[in-house]
Amino acid sequence: MSPRPALLPLLIFLFACACRGSESKVADAGAPGASPQDAGLAHLERRNELRTEELSHRTPYIPPQCYTKTKDEKGRTHNPCFVCHQGSIPPNYIDDAAVQLDFAFPALARRNPWTNLFVDRRAAIAATSDEEILAYVRQGNYLAPDGTPLLARTLQKVPAEWDLDHDGRWGGWTPDVAFSFDERGFDHLPDGSLTGWRTFAYYPFPGTFWPTNGSFGDVLIRLPEAFRQDESGKADLDLYALNLAILESLVARRDVAISPTPEARLGVDLDGDGRMGTARQVKFTWAPPQRTMSWVGRARLMQQEGSLHLAAGLFPEGTEFAHTVRYLDVVDGKPRMAARLKELRYMVKKGWVSYGTLMQAAGREAFEAEQSPDKTRGIGGPSEQGLGNGVGWRLQGFIEDAQGQLRPQTREEHAFCIGCHSGVGATDDSVFSFGRKLPASEFRAGWFHASQRGLEGQREPVRADGRGEYAYYLEHNGAGDELRANTEVLERFFTADGALRPEATEALRTDISTLLLPSPARALQLDKAYRLIVREQSYVRGRDAILEPAAQVHREIPPGEPALETGVGDPLPGPREGTVTRYPGLPMAGARTASPGKPPRAPQSGRLAGSR
Repeated sequence: MSPRPALLPLLIFLFACACRGSESKVADAGAPGASPQDAGLAHLERRNELRTEELSHRTPYIPPQCYTKTKDEKGRTHNPCFVCHQGSIPPNYIDDAAVQLDFAFPALARRNPWTNLFVDRRAAIAATSDEEILAYVRQGNYLAPDGTPLLARTLQKVPAEWDLDHDGRWGGWTPDVAFSFDERGFDHLPDGSLTGWRTFAYYPFPGTFWPTNGSFGDVLIRLPEAFRQDESGKADLDLYALNLAILESLVARRDVAISPTPEARLGVDLDGDGRMGTARQVKFTWAPPQRTMSWVGRARLMQQEGSLHLAAGLFPEGTEFAHTVRYLDVVDGKPRMAARLKELRYMVKKGWVSYGTLMQAAGREAFEAEQSPDKTRGIGGPSEQGLGNGVGWRLQGFIEDAQGQLRPQTREEHAFCIGCHSGVGATDDSVFSFGRKLPASEFRAGWFHASQRGLEGQREPVRADGRGEYAYYLEHNGAGDELRANTEVLERFFTADGALRPEATEALRTDISTLLLPSPARALQLDKAYRLIVREQSYVRGRDAILEPAAQVHREIPPGEPALETGVGDPLPGPREGTVTRYPGLPMAGARTASPGKPPRAPQSGRLAGSR
């Protein structure tokens, strides 16, 4: 599973993004398998300083999962790679299914830098009581007692060590989510006013992001103010909900049910029936040059002026996402999302990138990668505002300090996030979650928070070929995580010889919690394992909660040409492959040539991308 080149836009409208940074100083990461203590925690502390330019290794954007051993000791092949690396849906022109075939890493990435995977923490985990870890995860570290974000208070008078440009103010995102949601998923401040954020439920991405592998997550979206106003500029929550339904249709490429809506007053044929009547759905009819779809309210006027854009598969400029990664709590014997945050992540789309530019840039980057396969990505200087991903988005994150309070991430820690949100075939405009939003036929039309409803009783997502997405992943990966370290899923879903248990997959069809939720005992062990990393502040060695040293992971990828093969015979299709013909109007990337019977091998640079 090798990193795939990301897009390098040709337009120079983007903010100062990481890809334009100079080469960084790199400290010795220590011998493979060494613990953070063996390498010296003092070095880790220096790299955790926000101002430092020192990196522990040059490829922090290539995540640990890329180093998994795809062949086991019995000669069986495991393919978790396809969930990220797949035939993409335009306007994502990465189309990196061939990455499933080999470990074509840049030379500097062949030595696995994620040494936390190999640290034995079993004794420390056992020494921590359940009562102690439950008290910890139930103590919130985001909201103050009055309901306001603690970080917002701190950033009003930014600490000197966080003020990287020495201007006396915070230049990045100031967290303003209140996590107080109404029955439609809209977020409210303690005084009842709206923040503009709206939470949505989505099918968790296969593998690492399932709660059984360590964390609960949630996602919120916010569109710019124009999307929340009528044409006179007056705030209108129903219009905002309608614009979000239009966006859902554009990104998921499907029709979206809505409440009966008179179209004449909006000036938009929402249901695409050619007349101004009462719409009960947003019809996905994107077909340039006619471009029959439109925003509503003031956003429609700005779209007509050309100051806001609308296109299938892309988010409009100014779109924001907030995402929390949380510990697991156990309530009444069932794992639940905890109050304590591990991380608070943020994305904002700073500029518009057209289809043509995306396509041309993908081709150009692939060509450059072929010429210089060992060149790694430059990581920009200290980033008070986060890092750019090269395709219009800026990403910023906050993570726990050693005492459990949230702090800004360092440049190297930010680069870890960039790896997943640029340069993989699975995303929609660099985003994983929104295209996986629960459809309007589900509870509250999919606009709800995990605190309002759990995973129990949620049906398994279905692939374009009609198969259950999670069962398909289990079958082809032979495990419930990329590292094959989740023994609980192995016992629940597989026989001793590695075959799927029919009764388990049948139950999964109607209740994904049978797979996604761990046992209470495992949930607390995962919490204990992760808190040890927090206390060490050793995130640059890996953030995965591992209960025992990983055995199915390469410590080093053998050098040589051709690259080490994964053993995958033919690349597996992604869950939506084969549906692109239903999406008219999206230009297709040119076909690549390949040897008979073998798909084209994606050139690897690792400069602007990582895989999951």
